[in-house]
Amino acid sequence: TLDRNLLRDLLGEAELRELLDPASIETTELELQCLADRRKAGNADQLHDILRRIGDLGLDEIVARCAAGAPVDAWLRHLNDDHRACEIRVAGEQRWIAIEDAGHYRDGLGVSPPQGVPEVFLRPSREPLEALLLRYARCHGPFLAAEPALRWNLPVDHVAGALQRLATAEQLLYGDFRPGGHDREWCHPDVLRTLKRRSLAVLREAVEPVDAAAHARFLAQ
Repeated sequence: TLDRNLLRDLLGEAELRELLDPASIETTELELQCLADRRKAGNADQLHDILRRIGDLGLDEIVARCAAGAPVDAWLRHLNDDHRACEIRVAGEQRWIAIEDAGHYRDGLGVSPPQGVPEVFLRPSREPLEALLLRYARCHGPFLAAEPALRWNLPVDHVAGALQRLATAEQLLYGDFRPGGHDREWCHPDVLRTLKRRSLAVLREAVEPVDAAAHARFLAQ
C-alpha cells in the first residue's frame, strides 16, 4: 500500500525511478487517456464521458479515442445540440470540452465560452486551474509542470504554483518517478498506486518458480 508519510521520505530517492516499469507506465497512460482499444468510445454518450474524464481535446485527439469508423462529427453535433459539449479555443486551437467544464476553462485559462452555454455552467468556480490540473494528473502518468503549461499556453511558474498548492493539500505527489528521468515529476496518488502495483507484478513474474528439470540444469551449471 502507499503510505503518504512514508512516500515523503522516499520520493527524493532515485530508487523509485528504478522500481517503476517503463512498459507499465506506457500501458497505464494509454488506458488513462482512453487510447487503449477497450477504452475507446463506441457512441456519443461514451464520448461525452471521455471529455468529462480527460478534458479539452482537439478533433484529431477525439477521433483517436473513438472506435474505428465512428461518426465522430455526428456525435459532436449531437452533444452540442443537447448542450452536453461545446467547442472552445485553447492555445490557438479549436478543442471540445464537456459543457459542465465551461466555467473552469473560463476562470482557469481565460477562455471565452461560446454563446448558448447554460448559466448554471458559467458560475464562478473555486480554484479552477487546480481543478483542471488535478484532472490532468488523474489521466496522465508522471509529468512535468511544463507539459500542461504548454498544452494550455500558460506560464510554467503559474502552473507550478498551482501544482505545489495541490501537493500541499496532499492531492498530488512530487518526486522522481519516470525511469531515465532527470527532473522531478508530479503524479496523482492513484496513478502512482497503479504504476507501483503493475511494476511489482512484473518483478514478481521474473522470480516465478521453475520446474524440476530447469532447476536441475541450473544446479549442473
